[in-house]
Amino acid sequence: MEFLKFVLSSCRGMMVFTAITALLSGACNAALIALVNTALNAPQTAAAVLIGSFVALGLGKLITSFVSQALLVRFSQGTIAELRRDLIRKILAVPLRQLEEIGTPRILVALTDDVLNITNGLLSIPVIAVNVAILLGGAAYLGWLSWQILLALFALIVFGSVGYRLLIARGFQALNSAREEEDRLFGHFRALTEGIKELKLHRDRRNVFLSDNIQKTTATFQQHNVTAEIRFILAQHWSHLLFFTLIGLILFLLPAMRNISKEALTGYVITTLYLMGPLAGVLGSFSLFARANISLQKVQKLGISLSSHPAEQWSIAPQQVRPSFECLELVGVTHSYHQEKNDNSFVLGPLDLTLRAGELVFLVGGNGCGKSTLGKIITGLYPPETGQIRLDGAAVNDTNRDDFRQLFSAVFADFYVFESLLGLQGKNLDAQAQDYLIQLHLNHKVRVKNGVLSTTALSQGQRKRLALLTAYLEDRPFYLFDEWASDQDPLFKNIFYTQLLPELKARGKTVVVITHDDKYFDLADRLLKLDFGKVIYEKDNRPVTLAPVAAL
Repeated sequence: MEFLKFVLSSCRGMMVFTAITALLSGACNAALIALVNTALNAPQTAAAVLIGSFVALGLGKLITSFVSQALLVRFSQGTIAELRRDLIRKILAVPLRQLEEIGTPRILVALTDDVLNITNGLLSIPVIAVNVAILLGGAAYLGWLSWQILLALFALIVFGSVGYRLLIARGFQALNSAREEEDRLFGHFRALTEGIKELKLHRDRRNVFLSDNIQKTTATFQQHNVTAEIRFILAQHWSHLLFFTLIGLILFLLPAMRNISKEALTGYVITTLYLMGPLAGVLGSFSLFARANISLQKVQKLGISLSSHPAEQWSIAPQQVRPSFECLELVGVTHSYHQEKNDNSFVLGPLDLTLRAGELVFLVGGNGCGKSTLGKIITGLYPPETGQIRLDGAAVNDTNRDDFRQLFSAVFADFYVFESLLGLQGKNLDAQAQDYLIQLHLNHKVRVKNGVLSTTALSQGQRKRLALLTAYLEDRPFYLFDEWASDQDPLFKNIFYTQLLPELKARGKTVVVITHDDKYFDLADRLLKLDFGKVIYEKDNRPVTLAPVAAL
């Protein structure tokens, strides 16, 4: 079982300590059973001795149980935190293209529900260990009372274990199926949150989404979970049936077969009834352990999937030197998209392109021609499949690609705005941000305090301005904007093209703008047009500098 291997490999010492304290707790429980039986059947025993023993054993049980649970809770939470951190580190190290192929829902389920199931499994270990110890102590006490009853109990346990295993086998299969369905369910949740406007606008789409996607997936998920839980409940009640059978044999068959005192009979029955609670706890944990085991397999599988892709080299050390460049070249660069319905692929390139410091370049073309993909290649998010990117003559490769990316500030079409100015430092950061908010006409909506934005709940166009604010504060030498002005009103669109872009250029920044706004094409130094992944047109708007004419 993968979960047990994980527990033993990650916290072997803690498990040994938990087992010892659990055994002590079980011994205290067994002694309490004997004490209760003695108090009921031997009233002549000194009351002070009984009371003192009862208090000592009760405190011993509580203390050992508390210590084992408290320590394992602390350790298990640390283990889970490290599991999450390790998974996130792997996600950050995987190339963007491979992450897009793995899919957001699968990653989200692993980071949320799977980790929660593993946590629940770990937290149940101390309770299970104590219950097992109680069962062992109770069995030892039964053996001390009568080895024949202990033998009968052992035979019933063997018989019950076989039946229990047969009953829960289908439960494990159902839990596996439910976990597979959960990936699809999280995909629908993402569609719900990201496509809420489209669902509200189209009644038939909304109805089909509810009936075909949500209704069917949740019903299937529910069915698998119910099937699993019913199997576990049946197995648990099967064990109870065997215990009641044992009690019936003790009460009615045992006195008929041999002469047995009422006191001994009472001890047998009380002990057997007392053990039913711990047994129910142990058997009930199988559901938790099964879910934890399946979730751990999924997390490990995702980790293996992430590790199977070549990890990018990246650093967490703060950048000491401000990046700069003079010339960025794409030499024979290509990138392809494989289409699932046929064997054809859309190929971007081969491209030969030179971008120089201080240039304002507009990248234009129809939808699907490869503009956004080219933007990701230029910024180093997609490594070229063939060809080479050169920075000031030096090749960009896997060892320096993360350093290369530090040249860029970008606002992509699918941008994200963080709630704070992560990674940005400076004594006057709030003041600088407030100045830019005024320039971006957002000062009446957003405030910045200690690097935290007061809100990001704005319109799409306003949120893009917040993304531009972050890009300004990064103050990097190369800016890329992917259809940034598409969500802006005409007034601010004009401000973007006629004021903001020229200001960036005047500061010596290289700016590449992916755009369809032909009204402003003449403002660019160069205009590049893509069609079917190729540069088919290039216009240079820079003024021509004439050489001086020699005097006659």
